[in-house]
Amino acid sequence: MKKVIFLGAKNIGRVCLEELYLRQGSLGYEIVGVLAGAREAGILEFCRVNNLPLFDDLDDVCSLDGDILFSIQYDKILLNHHISSIKEMAFNLHLAPLPEYRGCNAFSFAIINDDKEFGVTIHKLDCGIDSGDIIFQKRFKIPEKCFVDELLSLANGYAIELFSENLEKMIKGDYKLISQDSIQCSKREFHLRNEILNLKEIKLCGGGGDLVERIIRATSMPGFEPPYLYIKGRRFCITESNASKK
Repeated sequence: MKKVIFLGAKNIGRVCLEELYLRQGSLGYEIVGVLAGAREAGILEFCRVNNLPLFDDLDDVCSLDGDILFSIQYDKILLNHHISSIKEMAFNLHLAPLPEYRGCNAFSFAIINDDKEFGVTIHKLDCGIDSGDIIFQKRFKIPEKCFVDELLSLANGYAIELFSENLEKMIKGDYKLISQDSIQCSKREFHLRNEILNLKEIKLCGGGGDLVERIIRATSMPGFEPPYLYIKGRRFCITESNASKK
């Protein structure tokens, strides 16, 4: 029976962990360890209810003798000794299409770039950031005038489908690795988490109204600081009440 390690965070992490837990018997593996990242309350509760072994330190991964590792929105970077301790494959579920968008906040930059298509990717986890070989991918159309939270919601849904549909293949090793370098695409972007902060200030000169409108849609995420602009030295925040999604 194969030994599986799960690293995850957020609601998508809990949903994928539940799927992984429910299919242990039918696919012949055992979850031997779970590590929960930021915003992990749902994962912690699921582990407690179902008696799944929880660990706090990433170095615990090396002692679990894992055959397969799944990383679902886990917020810590795995080092070479963590990854090399996995016998078969370490998978990462990336909420963006590769090789176009590595790093963070791809939803926002896809909107700013006026992309017509987005996607989600399962790739081989390596010591780079979203740089490993592509294994499975699902792409979908971006709705017209889409806001960032709407695109995030769509990506989460398609990512859960991608994980569920291909779980058996990942467990059985029924997949091919596709190097990102071998794929021709129109752009390759890498973004850090703090870049989004620089986008929130709306400048009324240069770029035109279409760009301003895309920046507003790309940075108006509920629960986070809204986009803003300065008029005669005064700061005005743009909230959903004055940036209607209709």
